[in-house]
Amino acid sequence: MNNNAPIGVFDSGIGGLTVVKELVDLMPEEEFIYFGDTARMPYGPRPIQQIIQFMHEILVFFAEKQVKMAVIACNTMTALGLEIARKQYPFTVVGVNMGVDVALRVSQSRKVGVIATQATIASQKHAKAALLKDENIVVYPQACPKLVPMIEGEQLAGAEIENALAEYLLPMKRAGVDALILGCTHYPFVSQQIESVVGKDVTIIDPARETALEAYHILQQQGALSTQQSGKIQLCFSKDIGRARKMASYMLDTTQVDFELVKLQG
Repeated sequence: MNNNAPIGVFDSGIGGLTVVKELVDLMPEEEFIYFGDTARMPYGPRPIQQIIQFMHEILVFFAEKQVKMAVIACNTMTALGLEIARKQYPFTVVGVNMGVDVALRVSQSRKVGVIATQATIASQKHAKAALLKDENIVVYPQACPKLVPMIEGEQLAGAEIENALAEYLLPMKRAGVDALILGCTHYPFVSQQIESVVGKDVTIIDPARETALEAYHILQQQGALSTQQSGKIQLCFSKDIGRARKMASYMLDTTQVDFELVKLQG
């Protein structure tokens, strides 16, 4: 394995940049290639086989780039395609950490909320993982179909997103959850607005940090950490580079970042 080969990171849109931020903070000497499929987002409402097909197209792109690892920075693709991807590609594939262990550690009420896309919620992956570790835990899952299009459309504040968050979050707040897992990598863009709805008594869990730590530990165990003094970042999107550049600036110092339009379909 080439230790200085890039690490691929991908998502249905700009949400995975929250994972890129954590990876860069943890491993600044690594080279990262990000792909956000902004032309075909959101993935959550799409048929399962279509989501998996899109995932394969992105992983083939990374195979051509000779990555040493691919990080699926998308909860939907992690829930539906991680095990498939691990069997079919010559590089290590890491999915988004679900945040369940952290939720179980911090929850006193044993009531945990999960907000995510329709596909992730339908997979029941968070609830199944939590119940395997603690049969007394109660998971409150909530699909949030309005959020990803709003966040991708730069609606990070204002009445419309506040109303959507209240619709999704107030029922679980009334139910007594004291830990909330952000089950979509887009949601940290509006974490302050989420906190204003659920209150400071609810611990908000962003699994991006745990995902980055998992990737780091795997590369460390493989002896595959970069030997370079400094890394670089290439951000590829399938549509709207200008908007993607603006959204990336919320998470990264984009002055040293290369942007590229990459169309995989057709």
